[in-house]
Amino acid sequence: MIHYLIGVDGGGTKTRVRLARRDGTELASSLGGPSALRHGVERAWNTVDGAVAQAFASIGIDAIPKSECAIGLGLAGVHNKDWAAAFRAFEHGYAAALLDTDAFTTLMGAHNGRPGAIVAIGTGSVGEVLLPDGRRIEVGGWGFPAGDEASGAWMGLRALNHIEHVLDGRTEGGAFARAVIEACGGNRDALQVWLGRASQTEYASLARFVVEYGSTDATARAILEHAGREASEIAHALDPDGALPLSLCGGLGETLRLYLPADTLARCSPAHGDSAHGALRMIAAHLKEHTL
Repeated sequence: MIHYLIGVDGGGTKTRVRLARRDGTELASSLGGPSALRHGVERAWNTVDGAVAQAFASIGIDAIPKSECAIGLGLAGVHNKDWAAAFRAFEHGYAAALLDTDAFTTLMGAHNGRPGAIVAIGTGSVGEVLLPDGRRIEVGGWGFPAGDEASGAWMGLRALNHIEHVLDGRTEGGAFARAVIEACGGNRDALQVWLGRASQTEYASLARFVVEYGSTDATARAILEHAGREASEIAHALDPDGALPLSLCGGLGETLRLYLPADTLARCSPAHGDSAHGALRMIAAHLKEHTL
């Protein structure tokens, strides 16, 4: 018998879990490390289980009662069919599990399951729309470094390119460049080591300097303005007529509102809930449909 619902939003930097009763009453939430599938299926499940265990511990239950739980997961990397198949095949122990993209669960949370569009901007980026006829269309989400425009990793890559030019003497650098150089080890040799081991998550960690210096440094501001244009292009491709509600979501969504073109900003409305809420909605609908 299923007594608990679990909603999971898993990205390249962190994992958010929401725990609810079967009737949807939320009981607890928790955070964990990255669970994007690019980090490996076993690591993703271990991260999810760790965050779920924290949520249960916060309500006085020491071990996850997996046989009583249905879990909905919106994870980055589900577009890779091999990764998704391996994740689904893993012996996870939950009574029911449903996997979809983090874009879809973000969409479900933002508009309470109703038609609308989202552009989700965090470590990576993606846009998705649910049309009134029930069709889903996705834009972006190609992954870093080939895609994920406007994302934290995308910003970090551009910050790295700037400091390479500064260290080479090809351009002048200010406080923004010095902060990024220091974060990457402080000199050319250290930066080479950093580049050799850096993942999408490490690149995304540099976005904080882009945001911090956006109001005082021309290069940082140019990166943010470019990100705003990229987010706007995703939104337009999702809903060219601008007829549906649009929400900017993810850890950098609110920040980028300041850098959106005016016509895109005018279309934006706050999300009703986050991706973990959407994952809860998704698994609840699945249980209802299949009478589990």
